[in-house]
Amino acid sequence: MRALIRTWFSAPEKPVQAFGLAFRNPVGLAAGYDKDGSAWRGLACLGFGHIEVGTVTLKPQEGNPRPRLFRLREDRALINRMGFPGQGAEFVRNRLSGPRPPGLILGVNLGKNKDTPLESAVQDYLALLELFAPLADYLAINVSSPNTVGLRSLQARRSLEALLKELSERRQELATSTGRKTPLLVKLAPDLELAELHDALEAILNTGMDGVIASNTTLARDGLHSSLANETGGLSGAPLRQRSTQMICQIYSYTAGKLPIIGVGGVMSAADAREKLEAGASLVQIYTGLVYEGPGLVKRIVRGL
Repeated sequence: MRALIRTWFSAPEKPVQAFGLAFRNPVGLAAGYDKDGSAWRGLACLGFGHIEVGTVTLKPQEGNPRPRLFRLREDRALINRMGFPGQGAEFVRNRLSGPRPPGLILGVNLGKNKDTPLESAVQDYLALLELFAPLADYLAINVSSPNTVGLRSLQARRSLEALLKELSERRQELATSTGRKTPLLVKLAPDLELAELHDALEAILNTGMDGVIASNTTLARDGLHSSLANETGGLSGAPLRQRSTQMICQIYSYTAGKLPIIGVGGVMSAADAREKLEAGASLVQIYTGLVYEGPGLVKRIVRGL
């Protein structure tokens, strides 16, 4: 079945080099779609250059009460307040072991458990780093989900720099013993004020991180038409496109293009992907676009680029 799906949906080659990795094309699947690593081998048949599994937490957790995912059809958007539901790190590690589809770059998105106090969050991230560094091509540090209470406060410069410094040191220890230095990326929220964004970027640069993912979902509700617009949670899809692209421009300008960016938010077409690449992103990711445009979207985007 996978061979048949690849025949239908495989995308042409459009190689990209970013944070020391070679991607066969710039289109990836964003975290949140395959939280437990249950479907990534099948999803790879849709032509993705990379797939980001997770968000993975150290221990299993239920996430927030249902209903927690809403489709805003009039706005071509989703609102989710999932809260990192999942089977936990050991389950995901087992799902990632074994053969990998050829040419696929695999990322793992890491988050803290809901019941882990903020002052102990670093211990969750360190344990996850040790578990997944040997399995993943890159790791994404998620400090920007709006659905885990207090998580976004870790984006403040002092908190973020302290967290990333410990992760950087542990990564170097692992690299010394294994000979492989796994790239670390940081996923940021689109709701940061410009000064807050600059502070976060300084922390990212000072601690030697390899890239940034811009952006997570937004709490803003500007210009929505759906009756579900007032549901709490993070908004993704078409309404996030402009805000995400603006953030990419700001990151690229502030870092003088030295920090590779994965652009996420409202990529529903090749034109949307091109907009983010022209703004300074090296790669793009989709999630809500796949929901509305279907499994042929990756192929259409890569062809359109």
